This record gives sequence, C-alpha cells and structure tokens, in this order.
Amino acid sequence: MEEIEALKQRCKGVIKRIEKLPSSTKIPESCKKTLFKLANSELNYLSRLSSPIPVSSNIGHLESVVYILQQPFITGVSRVYRNPRYVSWDGSDKGKGLKLRVEEVLAAAVSSPSLKPCSVVLFFSNGVGEFVNNHLIGEYGAAEFNLSDFEFFEEVEDGWVNVLSRSFRDACMLEIKLNFCGSAASSSECGVKHTIGDVPGFTLQEKNKKVSLGGAFGSLLSQMKFCCEVELDHLLNEGNLINFDTTALIALVSGISNGCAEKLLATPDIDLRQRFKGNTQFVIAQALSEIQTPIDKELGGVIAGKKGIICESVLSEFKELVSMCGGPNEKLRADELLKCLMVVHDSPSVRMVGLPTTRKLALKNKVVFGTGDHWRAPTLTANMAFVRAVSQAGMSLCTIEHRPRALTGD
Repeated sequence: MEEIEALKQRCKGVIKRIEKLPSSTKIPESCKKTLFKLANSELNYLSRLSSPIPVSSNIGHLESVVYILQQPFITGVSRVYRNPRYVSWDGSDKGKGLKLRVEEVLAAAVSSPSLKPCSVVLFFSNGVGEFVNNHLIGEYGAAEFNLSDFEFFEEVEDGWVNVLSRSFRDACMLEIKLNFCGSAASSSECGVKHTIGDVPGFTLQEKNKKVSLGGAFGSLLSQMKFCCEVELDHLLNEGNLINFDTTALIALVSGISNGCAEKLLATPDIDLRQRFKGNTQFVIAQALSEIQTPIDKELGGVIAGKKGIICESVLSEFKELVSMCGGPNEKLRADELLKCLMVVHDSPSVRMVGLPTTRKLALKNKVVFGTGDHWRAPTLTANMAFVRAVSQAGMSLCTIEHRPRALTGD
C-alpha cells in the first residue's frame, strides 16, 4: 500500500505542476487539458486499488512530459517513450522501431515553413541503451544535454524536494540540430541598409557635447553598443542583437518615460481630455505605472550590452509618428536614439512569411517580427496581441515584452 500511496502523491504532484505550466503563449490550453485528463485518470486508477498487488503505473511517463514542458527552450513535445532501454532501433513485424519514429518526427519538423524548429529534443526518462544512443549520435548528430542545468523543485509541506534527482536520476536528453538552422544569415542576404550613427566607436558622451539628452535617457543609450555593417555577420553567432519594433522606440523617447509623468498627472482633467481624447485613461495609467516603476530600469537590463537593429518599416512608421505626435524633446530623443541603431531591409523569415496573413497576423507585424526572426534577434515589443496570435498559430517566436508608452507632445 505504501507503493500505491507514493504513486498517488506523485500523481497529485504532476497535477499541481500542470496547473503551473506557462500561459497559452507557450503551452496551448488543449495540451494542458489532455495532461490533466491523463493525470486524473491515473490517479483514479490508483485510488481504486485496495490490495498491495504489483502496480504498473504511467506516472513516470507523465512526469517526463511535464518536465519537458517546463523547460524554457521547449514549446511542445512530439513523443516520450517508456522503458526506452527495450526500444528496438530497427523495429520488427510487430511495430515501428525508434529509428523510423525519429525520422517521422524530423520529417514533420521540417514539413511546414512556419513551424520549423531549430532542433528536436528526445527525452528518455529512464535512460537509453548504448546501442540506441550510439545510433542517434552517429546517424543524426545528436548531442547530450547536461540535465543538471535543468533541475526543478516541488514544494511540499516540510520544504523543497529535488524532483529531478528523485524521478529522473537515470534520464537522458538528446538534441538533434536541424540542417536548415545551420545556415546563418549574412548582412548581404538580409540587406543591411545603413547605420544611422555611422561612426564606429562614437560614444554617447561625445555626441552629447552638442545635445543634452537628460540623465535617464542618456544613461540608457550609453548601455547599448554601437554596430556597423561589418560586424553584423559576426554578431549573428553571439546573440548580441536586439530588434526594436515601433512600440519599443516610442517607449524609449516618450515624455512619460523621461520625467513628465508627474506633470501629466498634475494637469487638469479637462486639459488632458482635450489633448489625448479617447486615450486619456490609457495615458494616465501609463503615467501612474511610470511613477511606480520607471521603465528605464526595466529596459536597461534588456538592452545593456546589445546592438540594436530596426527594419525599414519600423524606421518609416516611427519617424511619421514622432513627426505628427511628438513634442520637441521627444523629437530630439528620437533623433539621438536612431543614431544608435542599424537599419536593415525588411527581410521577414521564411517561417514567418509562411503564416497566413489575417486580421490578428497583420502583414506589417509579420514583416517587423519576421525580420527580427531572420536576424535571430529577439524583438522588444508591447504588441503582445500579435505575439499571442503567432503562438496560437503554433509557431514559437523570441520576443521580450515591455510596458507600453505613448507620445505626449513633450
């Protein structure tokens, strides 16, 4: 009975971890419902057992699936095998071997331009035999993950328990890189247009001899690195690029982000409504948010040490918005911000282009986010509606969320 009780507790633990899985931007609700159904079915089965008979349970399989879904680099699981030490590599008359199943998974991974992942991860919760392991490495170039880097813990009444060391002490996780991810984009392929601040090594302090940008804004830009065309091919392999969409640029130069929040809140309500029309409450909420948590601190940790890129569409839209709605200080900050960035041609990735263009997946957003994807740069954005729409279409996308800010005429 002790064995049954232990299995029941493991089931309850799995159900709790399913509840804590990330939101729909990573794990679809349909996936969660399936896992809940399987876990509850297993718990009901164990609860019906009344005698200490040998028990065959699927809980280890479910723990493996949930464990994989908790990893930050995973957006889905193709298949998890039980008792992999006894899986046949070549198969038999009774069923497929692991080799054929792996080939089916790899074929599915590259079948849709929109859903191409960079790698396929195979997770063996009970380890894998040497024969199978050697074939995965030799035939598919699989590389082993160090599982110690991905430990997670389960909270219980008397403290914290290392779930991985208990449930997956014999686990093995292998990654198979897919061929189409090996060809890095080059500056000529992506179409580097120009660097707006085209003097390499030109520091913000040197620029500010002529223009005063203000403490927070100047400090924020000084944390960024400047880039020139000859550097970009090298940077693709270093992860030093960050793609700015229009919302991110507006947030950086907005008067709200640069000392005007309290002044806005002190403005009579009638004046605010004449100025911002139907967006008044939106602007007030942003000002209150800024006073509570200044956005420069949030963005500083994101862009520090990074080299920024924007595509031509973003440059055009940003300039137009600042020209129409920006005040003199916001226009000044916009000019200085653009000097720090590299402008690249609109060059959305193949997989982004492959997504259908709909109201939620607007073409202009596909171009902006797709260009970041093409350059393998996360896109800094407040446009989470588009990010959710991409996720719901089944595609993972590297983005960094920031709080929105509006131009105020500062």
